[in-house]
Amino acid sequence: MTAPGTFIRVVDLETTGSRPPAHAVCEIGWQDVVLGDDGIWQIGGADGAHLVNPGRLIPPVTQAVHHIIDEDVADAPYWPDIAPTVLRSNAVALAAHRASFEQRFCTPALSGNAAWICTWKCALRLWPGSPSFSNQVLRYWRKPEGLDRDRGLPVHRAFPDAYVTAHHLRDMLRTTPVETLLEWSALPGLLPRVPAGPLRGTAWTLIDAEALARFAGDRDEDVRYSAQFEQRRRTGETEAMVVASPDQSELF
Repeated sequence: MTAPGTFIRVVDLETTGSRPPAHAVCEIGWQDVVLGDDGIWQIGGADGAHLVNPGRLIPPVTQAVHHIIDEDVADAPYWPDIAPTVLRSNAVALAAHRASFEQRFCTPALSGNAAWICTWKCALRLWPGSPSFSNQVLRYWRKPEGLDRDRGLPVHRAFPDAYVTAHHLRDMLRTTPVETLLEWSALPGLLPRVPAGPLRGTAWTLIDAEALARFAGDRDEDVRYSAQFEQRRRTGETEAMVVASPDQSELF
């Protein structure tokens, strides 16, 4: 049971590319989600953003995404110096949308071995009817209460993205214990529908056993796990998904 007054810190990174050590962080943003004395999770606590000197040039194709240029970060602190000041916060956990990306750069050494919640993985289980599971699609599909449109813009900057993710996390926490979100986040993503190929958008419950067996051997970890989960469900080895599977006509 989480004690009142505790918090989870949602973080978002903008980087020079997808993976270290070839690429590095150029901005970090954060927004806390706080458990009040009334037992209700709210947006609050600390928030902010820091530019980070990545120690290398930012490729033009990446500048075009977040619009952070080399001149912006020339005098900014380096990642090993700024990261612990944000990541080591005595939070119950850190959280991010598709947290596996942030975890590439927010190593255990920098975060103090913090636990992580992945709001993307949790959204797959809690809101399987969403037309997509990106941070921004969830924002406009769900319309979280209290989300200030201007504070959530521009997209692909660290604080606005963390702010939007925090609203998703807040709503998750109001229905689901922290411990469950952490458990789901440690597993592969449980996709509600086939994500690609001729059967794209089809719920797993509607796929025949032969096709399901092929997906169960897929190279993609999330696809493989989702197909195997459905196989176990059909044999009674595991529970059904949290919410009924959506109609196959919905797009992934």
